[in-house]
Amino acid sequence: MKKGFGVALLLILVVVGTVGFHVFSPWWWTELASNWGYIDDTIILTFWVTGVVFVAVVGFMAYCVLRFPYQEGRRSEYNPENKKLEWWLIGLTSFGVVLMLTPGLFVWNDFVSVPKGAAEIEVMGQQWQWSYRLPGKDGVLGTTDVRQVNDTNPFGINPKDPKGQDDVLIAGDDLHLPLDKPVKVLLRSLDVLHDFYVPQFRAKMDMVPGAVTYFWFTPTRTGTFDVLCFELCGVGHYAMRSKVVVEKEDKFQAWLKKQQTFAQSLREAENQSGGESKVASALGPENAAGGGSGSRDHGAPTVRVNP
Repeated sequence: MKKGFGVALLLILVVVGTVGFHVFSPWWWTELASNWGYIDDTIILTFWVTGVVFVAVVGFMAYCVLRFPYQEGRRSEYNPENKKLEWWLIGLTSFGVVLMLTPGLFVWNDFVSVPKGAAEIEVMGQQWQWSYRLPGKDGVLGTTDVRQVNDTNPFGINPKDPKGQDDVLIAGDDLHLPLDKPVKVLLRSLDVLHDFYVPQFRAKMDMVPGAVTYFWFTPTRTGTFDVLCFELCGVGHYAMRSKVVVEKEDKFQAWLKKQQTFAQSLREAENQSGGESKVASALGPENAAGGGSGSRDHGAPTVRVNP
């Protein structure tokens, strides 16, 4: 057996095994449910370019092992300058890089160019839950300010902005979207980095505290899809889940009418605070403050100071 044959065979088996696993692997992307098939095409093109380079490089290594095995007394040739080879390497490398990057630039241009008439929704992330805001009947989201964020106004919506009064608020529930309607997704974070990602939609974007990022997509398939956080955000990162339901327009509108608006949430908070005030008045100032017989601190010593 020729010297180096075993090593060369092992290299060839690595190539065959790698390519075979890629072609016949049961693990692949989830079925596409948006307009971003271009992203899949770009990644597949990258696979082809890098795959050809991988096969060529490992194949060349196997050839060298067979063609130039070690022989006692043979000296290697030192040739630091080979302009012909260098130009070939520069040309092939440049061609491969351009082939991979050029389609990505076109896809990125489409990715950041939101079509006219796209509906705007807002996704807000915080450890470790998702909340959503959709425009009301006026079709416009109200303005927000992080200084307005509190227990009764978790989105920080400006209460003086009339356009925000009919905003639909979804907290701790699924997000519904209409089929075949482009959507611009505004992304906010209240605490740390998050990343709103639905694998079937392909598109995603980081959520940065203090900034509003965005992406857009058009749902093209009805169904219920898992929402993941694609940025490590703490110990509860694995449980930061939600769902997006894509449905036909009539079902979406029926669902939308059942949701609470910002104005309704404010009235509900006022009613609750008003009820608490009435209970406090009925108990009296001492009991309301935690004193009296209804809220006695048992076992606490009484200290008298005599003059």
